[in-house]
Amino acid sequence: MKHAAHSILLVEDNPDDAELTRLALARHGLDGCITHVGDGMQALDYLYRRGSYAGRSSANPALILLDLKMPLLDGIGVLKELKGSPSLRHIPVVVLTSSTEPVDLRRAYDSGCNAYIAKPTEFSQFLNTIKHVCEFWLHVNQIAPEP
Repeated sequence: MKHAAHSILLVEDNPDDAELTRLALARHGLDGCITHVGDGMQALDYLYRRGSYAGRSSANPALILLDLKMPLLDGIGVLKELKGSPSLRHIPVVVLTSSTEPVDLRRAYDSGCNAYIAKPTEFSQFLNTIKHVCEFWLHVNQIAPEP
């Protein structure tokens, strides 16, 4: 499994939050590196190259930004599937959600997330948060080599 150098899979069901995240990523020159899917099932289809993504030839993402509260399959279900898969478990997953509930934090970390970020409500803080996420996960962090 190869990773595109700066590719990001954004898993977000709220169109407004997805657009806000895309805008923040674009401010850091990453607008051409984003694939957005609207729910957990689409995320798994994308990563496993199933359904409408069966012909996808691009490499797996270098980072997954994952919302928790989604229809069909929530973020916890996606995390459990990814972290249980030998071919996908090494992709860093950053939970990017509005929830600050301790139970959500615990479940996300227990399911294998690499980081948990509560979405700031102030746009400038959100931009700054996305900047730091991208700097660390795409430029500082080193992805594990293939087995």
